[in-house]
Amino acid sequence: MVLKYKGRKWDILAKSYSMDMCSGPVLGKMLRFSLPLMASGVLQLLFNAADVVVLGRFAGDNSMGAVGSTSSLINLFTNLFIGLSVGVNVIAARAHGAGSKKDMQDVVHTAMPVSVISGLLLMAAGIVLAPQMLILMDATENQLPLAVQYLRIYFIGMPATMIYNFGAAILRSVGDTKRPLYFLTAAGVINFLLNLLFVIVFKMDVSGVALATIISQTVSAVLTVICLIKESGSIHLDLKKLKIHGHILGSIVRVGLPAGFQGVIFSLSNVVIQSSVNSFGDTVVSGNSAAASIEGFIYMAMNTFYQAAISFTGQNVGAKKYDRIPRILASALLSVAATGLILGVTGFIFGRQLLGIYSKTDIVIDAGMKRMSIIMVTYFLCGMMDVMVGMLRGLGYSIMPMIVSLVGACGLRILWIQTAFRIEKFHTTTTIYVSYPISWGITFLTHLICYLIVWRKVKKKNPEMFIKKAE
Repeated sequence: MVLKYKGRKWDILAKSYSMDMCSGPVLGKMLRFSLPLMASGVLQLLFNAADVVVLGRFAGDNSMGAVGSTSSLINLFTNLFIGLSVGVNVIAARAHGAGSKKDMQDVVHTAMPVSVISGLLLMAAGIVLAPQMLILMDATENQLPLAVQYLRIYFIGMPATMIYNFGAAILRSVGDTKRPLYFLTAAGVINFLLNLLFVIVFKMDVSGVALATIISQTVSAVLTVICLIKESGSIHLDLKKLKIHGHILGSIVRVGLPAGFQGVIFSLSNVVIQSSVNSFGDTVVSGNSAAASIEGFIYMAMNTFYQAAISFTGQNVGAKKYDRIPRILASALLSVAATGLILGVTGFIFGRQLLGIYSKTDIVIDAGMKRMSIIMVTYFLCGMMDVMVGMLRGLGYSIMPMIVSLVGACGLRILWIQTAFRIEKFHTTTTIYVSYPISWGITFLTHLICYLIVWRKVKKKNPEMFIKKAE
């Protein structure tokens, strides 16, 4: 807030949360955009991490492993609709960059009912299909009942989760990453306190952490909706004007559906990998779950630059300022590589201490360190791969990065599991984990080649934009 002195009174003026991404230095603005988003992502991840830590400490390793092993399945169900929120981000950013209030209003009032419908579909699918999917994943006998119990309660909160994600996508499109951070801070504190209450005091085990999660998700959703309702500008939400505009929905689907489908296939490949990990027993599953939870914080930090690439590119495409695109790419790649390397190496160095937060069992910590020794130090490649995807989607190309990602990352991982992992000599968790950095590196290079091809097309279609800049 900005305070302005008037006589003896202080007049509190609402400060603008939006950001002009179409002028001025790119790197500084990208960091201002990304840091609150990074904190938001970390807080959102704390929802699940708090579940795993509290269970590991106060309910046992089986409860911790049961909840931790559900993350790939949750992503499998949710990524299709999360992809649609990416479409909302891109279309809204273009409307904002072009200065079209009407188009932005149509996006807002289309996105919110779509988010509710998406959440209801996910809730029904999760409750009905989760048990069968866990069985297909070869969930261990000790952890299966707990995982089913957790998921069925967790999916009740899907409508709130989708409302928050679609609302946050609208806010990000105009450069506002601070208010989603405030909302998640409030929800995160509530989630952690309720975890302690339900697990330690009421002894509710996995059902307690699931209930705490959906309550906190509902808080963040309600705060996001109130925020949009109170807005007076182009992103104002009027509940009486909620309507799915066909042309807007079509644009969102064209960008978001390939992104969502890519997320689903990515999650499917991770489900295959999780199934392979499950074959090594409860101890390895628990260690893998704890390590994956820690890695998730680094992924969220890197993923903010994917979001920045989408929003910055989308706004500049809408404003027809194509000459700024190469600077956006360079800033995003530099930022994500530095973030991934610093956090990844640091996480590996302090790996045992971090894993000790999740479990007191030495063999579980040893199992977690096996994963971290491979993933942590190469994780920056995943961030660079995602930035290239964000650039291509911001430029309006969504099917191309989907195909490349499916073949380069998902297809390669599944092929690796079905071939190298099947050889008795290489039937180890190390063989499983090595598939990640190999697929990230190959897919990043392929995306880079695709970007160069797309960029050549953009320059041919809009030569006047670059001639003006040169003059």
